[in-house]
Amino acid sequence: MNSVLHLLGLARKGGNLAVGEDAVAEAVERRTARLLLVAVDASENTRERGAHSAEGIRVPCLTVPFSKEELGGALGRGTCAILALTDAGLAGAVAGGLARMDEAQYGEVAQHLRERARRTLQRQKKKRTQAKARAAAQRKPWASPPKEGPSGRKTRPGRPGQRRDG
Repeated sequence: MNSVLHLLGLARKGGNLAVGEDAVAEAVERRTARLLLVAVDASENTRERGAHSAEGIRVPCLTVPFSKEELGGALGRGTCAILALTDAGLAGAVAGGLARMDEAQYGEVAQHLRERARRTLQRQKKKRTQAKARAAAQRKPWASPPKEGPSGRKTRPGRPGQRRDG
């Protein structure tokens, strides 16, 4: 099996793929689509709709060298004319696989998607680091548990010679 088709199967299993015109339109509307792929034997209407949708949210729309049956077989379906990848990293990997097949046609798009995936990963790392810093700042320093005094009340240890009124 071709590596690109294998990646598409993994994307489907991971929930990072919108398959079919309705699902692709929904992914475009939600702005989660990162790459649109159209089968080589898809109808002209499907190609135009995909290209128009992709242009609206500035994502690449590529015609892949696979038939509807080949795409559908990789995804566990009968046929598939159009699909959208919703994960930036997988979109870059798929475009890279296509570029290995035909550098002239897919190379520039693959480079662009790899760069976008790298920036997305940087933003996610920065966000996680900031969240960890906020969580660490909110933690209170450790204090010993209260001890019971002679009167049965719980008291906190103080400095020697210090009286606690309370």
